[in-house]
Amino acid sequence: MKKRSQDQILIFLLYAGAVYIFGVAFVHGIGAKTPGFFVYYNLPSYAYQDRIISFLSFGWAGLFYLAARKMDADLIKLILSIGLLAIIALVFNTVITDFKALDPSVSGTDFKWIIGGLIFYWLGLVMHSRQHIFKKSNASN
Repeated sequence: MKKRSQDQILIFLLYAGAVYIFGVAFVHGIGAKTPGFFVYYNLPSYAYQDRIISFLSFGWAGLFYLAARKMDADLIKLILSIGLLAIIALVFNTVITDFKALDPSVSGTDFKWIIGGLIFYWLGLVMHSRQHIFKKSNASN
């Protein structure tokens, strides 16, 4: 079995992230409440909220795609940084939200698998991008 380099795995993870986030953009754009693509899939949402998430997700997908194509250390650091902030915000939002007030049949634990998957994916990015994290910036000061 051929051993994959860290960069090959990172490129695969970044392209996979771009495809996944494009899927998020698509299902939000058409309003299809799909578990995994909607974190809070079993809560009501307004169409305008879904459309905003959709076009913002297109930007994220483009960022992941560009990072996979260029393998630029600064882009990879940016993805890791904003990805971590997004996960922290998502966990925080899930902890502080009273889901019972929105729908008595829903609890915060309904979303643990999705959030856990995002954390696992982010950790995979960190593991396979170590050589880029400590690389000096391409811009000269």
